[in-house]
Amino acid sequence: MQPQDLVITLLGVYVREPGRLVWSGGLVELLGEFGFSEGAARVALTRLVRRGLLRRVRSGRHVHYCVTERCERLLAEGDGRIFTLGHPRTGGDGWTLLLHQIPESRRLELSRLARRLRFLGFGSVPDGVWVSPHDHLDEVSRLLSDLGLDAFATVFIASPGAGAESLVARAWDLSGLADRYDAFCAEFGDLHVLSDLEAFFVRTRAVHMFRGFPPLDPELPEELAPLGASRERAVEIFESVYGRLREPAQRHFDAVAGAQALTV
Repeated sequence: MQPQDLVITLLGVYVREPGRLVWSGGLVELLGEFGFSEGAARVALTRLVRRGLLRRVRSGRHVHYCVTERCERLLAEGDGRIFTLGHPRTGGDGWTLLLHQIPESRRLELSRLARRLRFLGFGSVPDGVWVSPHDHLDEVSRLLSDLGLDAFATVFIASPGAGAESLVARAWDLSGLADRYDAFCAEFGDLHVLSDLEAFFVRTRAVHMFRGFPPLDPELPEELAPLGASRERAVEIFESVYGRLREPAQRHFDAVAGAQALTV
């Protein structure tokens, strides 16, 4: 875990109402429960403000934070990937291909594009080609528009033919993914009655770990990557933990960060 990533997980899971404030000291204490020092926690919060993902709000001598519109968009996009992993898709059956020639002067936008594409499950091959085994035409088109890269890229839907296995091997590294799913199941598959603090720790850690699967698992057809059984069990356990521990985990978060009593 990295502290900035963990803060985003906390916000995404426990603070989603528009305008809801979270006490800075409470966030620092919650990060401390995961082993981060006060200094590391405060640095992470400051950097998230600089990145435009958090907004600082003063109330007397205290500092609170709220989620920005940009952060809310990213959280909503993340929810769309995390909570649909392993579920039937409603879109078309084609594969999405993205071809781009983005100039060196747009390096920052290219980096952001790559991160977002990986989270959607895209793999990359040389010469500015990205590929996904699912229909992401609308999402990628919006992403290119948001980043101002429309003029440098083309996105379309295609069907794989001969050589699909070779393409998969070049675009994705799936080695060890089944073992990671199995390790997730081993850690969270047998839970007993937990205190509010324990429920908060376990639920937050489960969400944070599960967030790591979408960039690694493109959900390829089973004949190209037989991961269905491991993925299905991990999804089932994740959804059980997420639902069963919702109330006690939220109680602990609210008790420490004071989110329930403060609105702008």
